Amino acid sequence: MSTTMTLKETDVETSEKRGKYTVSIIGCGQAGLSTACLFADAGFKVIGVDSDLYVINLIKRGKAPFIEPRFTQLIKKHLKAERLKVTNQAKEAVSASEIVIFSVPPSIDQKGKPDYSQVEKACKEMGIGLRSGSLVIVESNLGPGETETLLKETLEKTSGLRAGADFGLAYSSISALSQHTFQDIVTRPRVVGAINEQSLRAACLILSLITKAGISRVANIKTAEAISLFENVYRDVNHAMANEFAHFCEKAGIDFFESQKVLNTYPSCYMPIPEITSRYSSSASYLLFEEAENIDVELRLATLARKINQEMLNRAVRLTRDVLRSCGKTIRRARISVLGISGRPNAKEINQFFAKDLVTALSKNGARVRVYDPFFSPKELTVLDYEAGETLGKSVEGADCLLVVVGHDRFRRLNLRRIKFLVRKPAAIVDFSNIIDPDKARNEGFIYRGFGRR
Repeated sequence: MSTTMTLKETDVETSEKRGKYTVSIIGCGQAGLSTACLFADAGFKVIGVDSDLYVINLIKRGKAPFIEPRFTQLIKKHLKAERLKVTNQAKEAVSASEIVIFSVPPSIDQKGKPDYSQVEKACKEMGIGLRSGSLVIVESNLGPGETETLLKETLEKTSGLRAGADFGLAYSSISALSQHTFQDIVTRPRVVGAINEQSLRAACLILSLITKAGISRVANIKTAEAISLFENVYRDVNHAMANEFAHFCEKAGIDFFESQKVLNTYPSCYMPIPEITSRYSSSASYLLFEEAENIDVELRLATLARKINQEMLNRAVRLTRDVLRSCGKTIRRARISVLGISGRPNAKEINQFFAKDLVTALSKNGARVRVYDPFFSPKELTVLDYEAGETLGKSVEGADCLLVVVGHDRFRRLNLRRIKFLVRKPAAIVDFSNIIDPDKARNEGFIYRGFGRR
């Protein structure tokens, strides 16, 4: 029987004392693996669990399926010190743990509907190994009420234990503003809700050991779930405003980014960059929309913002058509090279839609599209149903237009002077990530376009 629910501060006040406890992380995505490294840093024994054997084998070799400062060094350090292990066997990991962090998000289907099948499956596997006295902390973004219905009921059914009586249950999602999830977890406050006071006290104690920004306790789990979604939907609304302003700037002959730079010096204003957002990156909106529909509430502003952001795909196609016209070419039969298909910069992440949707839309308009992403091999891209070049050079060779879709650091260092000899002139660059210097591109003979650019 685990004693986590009766822990005192003195029981975990040093790394040596924390080393007596094991933490299982269910889901080794960026959020889960960041959490695993932080608990290992604090002195706990950590077991990372993921159903993807590719991810497991990569971590065992001291690597992560994404790039983030310090990660490779941290993983190797904790593997060597035997504070971190990884496995695809959830039952064995959970049965050896006093604390379980659940980090498996729901997926969003093509119609924008949440799919909790993977969440439920992971809960069943976790419940089989759950020990009496353990503490479960959910850190995935979920619809309000899902932790205390789907997760709780699944865990109770598979474990034979009761939440709040036999094991603790709390909710505290990770709020990461960028790809730098590790830093965000440490420096941003954690909102914690729990099924009862004992679970709340234990969760706050455990989470306080991996964050420097403090803990905000809320009345219950449903409130904590809602707060996480509200923050993410607020960002989506802000992005919609940026996308609208960028469109205006394009038509008015104004550089949006010059305006944004000034606006962001004002304490009362923060303006993000315009971008194509995927259904995956905006999952919070769809999770909230489903719950709003269930209780007959219309979220008009959030719904409109999501509609505006979804329209960015069509804007991207129109911008590509327009720039090709400036080259004296048509989108039909044009050769287009798409640079980047990952879900976020500097990561190998395929659970997103906008790159695939963009390629599909361009192909339907008659373009021949090749794809290059430094985090995917040509074989992997082919399996994902893309036409891929063997190298960056092969991918852009003979291209009429380059679309920079994902802001990988590799693309920030593009040698445009060399690339201009590979493309079919006159050629264009459409920069959807705002990482290419427009003047440099134009000086090398490219016709340049970007969201919000003159």
